[in-house]
Amino acid sequence: MEFLFALWMGKPVWMWLLFIGIVLALLAFDLGVLHRKDHEIGVGESLRLSAMYIVLGVAFSGFVLWRIGAEEAKLYLTAFVVEKTLAMDNVFVIALIFSYFAIPRLYQHRVLFWGILGVIVLRGTMIGLGATIVAQYHWVLYLFAVFLVFTGIKMLFSGDEEMDVSQNPVLRFLKGRMRVTDEIEGNRFFVRRPDPATGRLVRYATPLFLALVLIEIADLIFAVDSIPAVFAITTDPFIVYTSNIFAILGLRALFFALSAIMHRFHYLKYALSLLLVFIGSKVFVADLMGWEKFPAAWSLGITFAILGTGVAWSLWKTRGGVAEALEPAAVPPAPRPAAE
Repeated sequence: MEFLFALWMGKPVWMWLLFIGIVLALLAFDLGVLHRKDHEIGVGESLRLSAMYIVLGVAFSGFVLWRIGAEEAKLYLTAFVVEKTLAMDNVFVIALIFSYFAIPRLYQHRVLFWGILGVIVLRGTMIGLGATIVAQYHWVLYLFAVFLVFTGIKMLFSGDEEMDVSQNPVLRFLKGRMRVTDEIEGNRFFVRRPDPATGRLVRYATPLFLALVLIEIADLIFAVDSIPAVFAITTDPFIVYTSNIFAILGLRALFFALSAIMHRFHYLKYALSLLLVFIGSKVFVADLMGWEKFPAAWSLGITFAILGTGVAWSLWKTRGGVAEALEPAAVPPAPRPAAE
């Protein structure tokens, strides 16, 4: 029992085990009960499942309030909102990947479900490394802050460039070194087929597996922005990790509804860019004002104000006929070249 109360990354082991247990229970419920059989997820089901994850994510702030404190609960909520919003770009990228590989909606949830397991491990590793580095070299936070300000400014003035999935170096590497089927093979990531040269059965990867790998890589790239943003809010690894995972869980659940209306958030990127600049700059503001840290209540309030304004402006500007003109979410399926 002493092991459960030993500190690991600043918090008792039982708190980490409790959170991991909650996440695994949610995933087991998702796969074993709600989606035991493959089926197309409609907007209504997507919204209900996402609402459940959002409620659980917000409710977890009550646990943080109880076990850690009020300031930390505000920081958790700020990190949760920031992470969920920054990850919205990931939805569009996932939609492009599914479109490129012509993954039927029937099997998209399966790819996203197994993808979240990779996210739990990848983000845990990145956050653990980040927390260790920040604890030993506090000045790294200032590098994170400068990086966020630079990223925000770059996003503000960048154009809307569509990702070309076919030119992804990871995809080209996999196709050059793996046998890949030309067609979707049901819900399977791998199948066994006769080798054209020898006739013996060999393992082939399917487009579902390639889509899963590219989605994991995309999440890794987005984490390079989002994790420093959360570390600029708080350096507590428990808050950083739990807010990240709850936000990603809810966003994956919301994918099927959000991907259909992403065009309504065409102008949200400008709010996101300002948010990154704010999160990065508040590290320096706190030093200039002589504060130990930027007030958590102010951080939460300003975050909501920036994002709320961005959402409202996007919905207003893309109303009616303008929405149809700006609709990038309806990406036409690109012809997938034959496996190399």
